Amino acid sequence: MSEKIESKASYLIGVISDTHGRLPQSVSKAFKKTDLIIHAGDIGDPEIIDALEKIAPTRAVRGNMDMGKWARQLRQNETIKINNKRLYVIHDVYHLDINQQSDTYHVVIYGHTHRPQVEKQQGVLYLNPGSAVQPRFGYPPSVALLEIKTHAIKARLIDLTSTA
Repeated sequence: MSEKIESKASYLIGVISDTHGRLPQSVSKAFKKTDLIIHAGDIGDPEIIDALEKIAPTRAVRGNMDMGKWARQLRQNETIKINNKRLYVIHDVYHLDINQQSDTYHVVIYGHTHRPQVEKQQGVLYLNPGSAVQPRFGYPPSVALLEIKTHAIKARLIDLTSTA
């Protein structure tokens, strides 16, 4: 399924993943100026989506730990179009089902590993915000901000311990 978001000169998107039923207060501060929030799965509780919706419109995909009736209503992947840029959202990048040669995506957003990462491969930006509540590998709890302009895409990771 694909959703097109209304065009404007610049979009600021909050990206979060692996909340596992908890949402740190620092997330609302980190996302206060966002136009959209994307949750890349392992939400843990539908109240997390409700809380994020109070900050900005929110789109989410189902993670491997999201279970129950509420979770079955979420898709396993989403395509979102913003300013002629295509974003592909999936929880586990190892289940990525796009063809990098023929599918034109500008950004792939994913979670699952709890490891924050911003990396460009073959012209595609891969963004994992890490985990907002259960970081691994010595990383702090984190989210990301993705800025989409007509001719530019920028991503940066946000350490939630420094925004508290």
